[in-house]
Amino acid sequence: MPAPTSDIHIDKAVAVLRAGGLVALPTETVYGLGADAENPAAVARIFETKGRPPNHPLIVHIGGAENLGDWAEDVPEAARLLAERFWPGPLTLVLRRSGRVPHETTGGLETVGLRVPDHPVALELLNAFGGGIAAPSANRFGSVSPTTADHVRAELGDGVDFVLDGGPCEVGVESTIVDATSESLSILRPGGVTREDLEQALGRPLDVPDTSEVRVPGQHPSHYAPNARVVLVEPEEILAETVRAHELGRRVGVFLPSTLADAPETVKAHAVVAVPASLDAYARGLYGYLRELDEQGCDLILASLPAQEGLGLAIANRLRRAAGPRPA
Repeated sequence: MPAPTSDIHIDKAVAVLRAGGLVALPTETVYGLGADAENPAAVARIFETKGRPPNHPLIVHIGGAENLGDWAEDVPEAARLLAERFWPGPLTLVLRRSGRVPHETTGGLETVGLRVPDHPVALELLNAFGGGIAAPSANRFGSVSPTTADHVRAELGDGVDFVLDGGPCEVGVESTIVDATSESLSILRPGGVTREDLEQALGRPLDVPDTSEVRVPGQHPSHYAPNARVVLVEPEEILAETVRAHELGRRVGVFLPSTLADAPETVKAHAVVAVPASLDAYARGLYGYLRELDEQGCDLILASLPAQEGLGLAIANRLRRAAGPRPA
């Protein structure tokens, strides 16, 4: 359950946003670093604080599906159907922007990502603010996303003007991003709404392309990355790879699959995370596990990809990005 908030805290957050400041806000996915989506100077502060490339678009959070027409133009019927079905919730729809959305918010694009968060504190803030809040994850660009207010404070410190504490995030991975610029929809980033649920709602299959001409968050080869190097191995090889890394003197952390639940005491590792059998629980804990192994001083993390169905598709996407090639 989210931590209780108060009218005083909401009023303070609204005042900060209206003054062009930055507010860290809880959502059901991860904590966001929010600014007035219509204020280019405030939006610029998001990019500066995160160290985010200015051509990397931001998702705009709005108060309800009934506001969709204020922020987007030429909305396909399929997009309206998904908004009615999954909002509030962890689904972002990429649509053609309306004139209300400045190019600074969209990274110079003619499209905008929109979503309605499913968190009482975020919805209360949006209702009180009365506008859109541009809010990427509240962390340094490319690093592990925050799922608690303490994560935000530890990483961004004074870079945030006000932190709204809404408790731990319930979903734990970012929203699913769907390209809805035409009736031919596709999933650009797997996330908290599963491919299967989207396909059931639409009555047809959806592609999940490896690359897209539409720029959206989370597409960089290295993303969601801890300080430790992440290496992906097959589940049946993870114990042997742990032994090899240990013998080489690595401070190795291991994501131990649930199929090896009896092995933790025999694993030759500096630290072990027992991965839950439930994909919901795994997604909820994923970023916390990566942070935990960093805090325990690991310099290498070994992990295996889950079955890519349900939330497993989103978890696998995040682990691949975490293991991606890092800038020199």
